[in-house]
Amino acid sequence: MRTATKILGHAACLGLLWSAVASFGVESKPVTVSWPTLQTLNFNVPQSQQQAPVLALSGKRVAIPGFMVPLEDDLDVVTEFLLVPYAGACIHVPPPPPNQIVYVKMDKNAKVQVTFTDPILVTGTLKISTVQSPYGDVSYDLSGESVAPYQQQ
Repeated sequence: MRTATKILGHAACLGLLWSAVASFGVESKPVTVSWPTLQTLNFNVPQSQQQAPVLALSGKRVAIPGFMVPLEDDLDVVTEFLLVPYAGACIHVPPPPPNQIVYVKMDKNAKVQVTFTDPILVTGTLKISTVQSPYGDVSYDLSGESVAPYQQQ
């Protein structure tokens, strides 16, 4: 009986240890989010009245592929940009609707290389909220951890 109690005690300790480690920021693999999923948010209806699948991703670590629209004048590196589903969005044409634009602010003001035509994959924590940009309203706010070239799978 003592052995069983010891084993159960160790298992409980391991469970607590794992919970503590997980709560201290051990990174889990981000959920890759597609533009059709982001488009499920109806920006004309209050969030409290919606059941859009994207609402479950608020506060989660995600990875979103897309194209960069820099929000700073530096042509080499930026800390803030819009992520859009296609190259050239917001430039000399009407912008996409708010549910197809993600405002990205890099964590710790990290600078990332500007690219206008190459697809990128942005990883970070997604927040669903209206953000004002020079190009209009944006439905998503992402605290950016990393930006990498996008390789379609």
